Amino acid sequence: MSTDPQADTAAAENPATPEAEPSAAAEAEADPAADTDRTGPDGSGTAEPAGAEDGAGPAAVHGEAGEGGPGAEPPVSGRGGEGESPAGPETETETGSGADGGADADAGADPEGTAEPAAEAPATPALSEAQAELAAQRIERERIARRKAEREAPVAAGAKLSGKAADLLAAVRAVEGGAKPSSVYFDDAPAAPRKAPVAPPAPRPAAPAAVAASVPSADTVEGVRAVLARGGAPEALAGPAAAALGEDAAGQLTENPWRLLSLPAVRPTQADGFARALLGAEAGPGDERRTTVLVGWLLTQAGLKGHTALEAPVLEKALAQYGVPDPAEALELAIAEGSVLVFHEPLGPPVAGPSENAADAEDAEDAEQPVRVLVGLEGAAMAEESLADGLARLAAGTFDASEDWERAAGSAPSPSASELIRAVAGHGLVTHTGGEAARAEPVALAAAARELGLRVCLAAHAPGGGPDRVTVAELLSGAEGPGRDTDGQFALDLLVVLDAPQLDVETAAALVESVPDGARLVLCGDPGVLGSAGAGRVFADVLAARTCPQLVSRTPDPGPLGELVSGVGIGELNQVDAPGKEVVIVPVKDAGEAVHRAVQLVAESVPRAFGIPADSVQVITPGHGGSAGTRALNAALKERLNPGPGRFGGFDPGDRVVHVPSAGRALPARVVSADAEGLHLERAGARIVVAKELVESQVRHGWAVTAHQAVGTRWPAVVVVLPGDAAQALSRDWVYTAFGRGERHLSVVHGVDQALPHAVAEVPAKPRTTRLTGLLTALATAGAQPG
Repeated sequence: MSTDPQADTAAAENPATPEAEPSAAAEAEADPAADTDRTGPDGSGTAEPAGAEDGAGPAAVHGEAGEGGPGAEPPVSGRGGEGESPAGPETETETGSGADGGADADAGADPEGTAEPAAEAPATPALSEAQAELAAQRIERERIARRKAEREAPVAAGAKLSGKAADLLAAVRAVEGGAKPSSVYFDDAPAAPRKAPVAPPAPRPAAPAAVAASVPSADTVEGVRAVLARGGAPEALAGPAAAALGEDAAGQLTENPWRLLSLPAVRPTQADGFARALLGAEAGPGDERRTTVLVGWLLTQAGLKGHTALEAPVLEKALAQYGVPDPAEALELAIAEGSVLVFHEPLGPPVAGPSENAADAEDAEDAEQPVRVLVGLEGAAMAEESLADGLARLAAGTFDASEDWERAAGSAPSPSASELIRAVAGHGLVTHTGGEAARAEPVALAAAARELGLRVCLAAHAPGGGPDRVTVAELLSGAEGPGRDTDGQFALDLLVVLDAPQLDVETAAALVESVPDGARLVLCGDPGVLGSAGAGRVFADVLAARTCPQLVSRTPDPGPLGELVSGVGIGELNQVDAPGKEVVIVPVKDAGEAVHRAVQLVAESVPRAFGIPADSVQVITPGHGGSAGTRALNAALKERLNPGPGRFGGFDPGDRVVHVPSAGRALPARVVSADAEGLHLERAGARIVVAKELVESQVRHGWAVTAHQAVGTRWPAVVVVLPGDAAQALSRDWVYTAFGRGERHLSVVHGVDQALPHAVAEVPAKPRTTRLTGLLTALATAGAQPG
């Protein structure tokens, strides 16, 4: 493999491939010296709003006298890995991987050291173990339904909740308000999901109703401002706190100052300082109000890293890191109050209990069922169970493959497309995996189904790709797609979802619940790309459950780029022949040179060698911060490609930008103008107006993006920038995703030496703790049993 030896030589004149190069690549999708992408939250990471750069957002809470900021707090867990403890100083760096969670020495929780669910009923001798578990889960579901009904019931005017009731109400409102605290590592999660107990199907709701964001009254905001002032907290937090906690926000903060953790920018040490200012010596680390809020906060942080639940020992360890004197008791209290839910997942066949008598040891009555104890928030738990029920419902559908389907399969453009059409003809739920070239197969399926007279919808993660495609977000909102029938279900017969790895549990649950009985669902995607921005690993869990037909494409990605990316997917960084200069390596010594060469490639080398305009060349880098992150690269690229004073809040007409309307959605656009209404953008020929107050948090320059922001989109040419300080941010799925975004050309600005091959070979995607695989397996097993 050759490299570019001269600083001024165009990349196109030196075809090469990435060679083995500095070690110690780690999971984080971020520049270790600065903040990183949160396109997830893609998963996650998620596309981090521009306001999150440089610590933008609500100011830090005052009144902590020498405690320091978030960096001074103990971490929830360490980097994970072999026997690593969660102890150690926590950095302010946030990763954008969204797939955090490493193997923990405590994985496989001891149920004896963890609280049991209050509503879980013991099995009677007359019931089998499976029946007892079903009964227990039914009781738990009924309890959840009662709590939800009570929560949604109107509260009498003038009524003021206090104590535990106020705590619970505040926690629910904080979750419903969309509070998203800054991320924390949860690397102590188990390496793989395990079987879950069977849950009875829940009634399917109609179309998900859009909930209007509540705007707090001026009196509410003023009351919160007064409480914040007494506690030494910035008054700028008054509006967000009132929106998160509701009309009784001032009363809730007075009763329980730790409710301030409902705000994304607030950390536990900051909430502790606020509580001490309000409560004095009464504000101790073991205060029940503190520990209950802290349990929910830790689970929220886990959700931002992709987990839908945490093992009880992991959560107890995290509580101990934050000074809780009795973590087990704190967790029991949170479970008893109903602020979190607990689940017991079987780990395998029953194990005989201690007995000297061999006959007794073989007796079923002496056998104990090993389980792991999981704890999660109600929203994620109900979404995961609803999703499992919906997928099981669709998988149970029966279809007769007619001769028309066979004729359609026979005329398909490839053997893999024929196999997919035949599988979908007879089944209600099918998965399809493959690389970029394999995306043509579900498209062929959709075309064949339309020819057969079926109502078909093809949904993808990102916009573009053809007039017959819609985005998942727009499909759910009703802005695109077939619309809904009178029952709130999609008016379609076949839904084909591309980019299924980008589905989080809540989005997937809403999508699946909207697919009507008698319709077919096909989930398609590349398992090697970065995971979803939100909690869960839906596509991977469905594949692991093996409860529906799974089609694997045999269509390889073509050319040197396809060969290179395919090798990365199996952990090999191969040399490939690139006679057409499809792959070029540009070695650099430092971040400054990396920025210079990236700008040169975009503005000169690639357009000259391939005729690809600069606007069609995308730069991808691991993080937003640092000397070669998206901020530095975008500043340099703007200066070269569209210089201007930035008179529209830092933007000028013609600037390439990324619009992030919600976590996980990064939409490329271009600035047109600005006025009193907001910033006017153009995307795919359509005009978008971003309100002035949202520009800072939703819009950032887009010549350079992170891999999480780039998932689901491809460009004619891609320049991947790997500065030396990004070595720890690399992982196999990151490299696979970044390298796979180019259609015709890939340039790698390479400054990480051996860290690149090490990441590809040794750093797989970090696992997430989820329950979906076990739920699907249990439902399939229960459905296969007579009666």
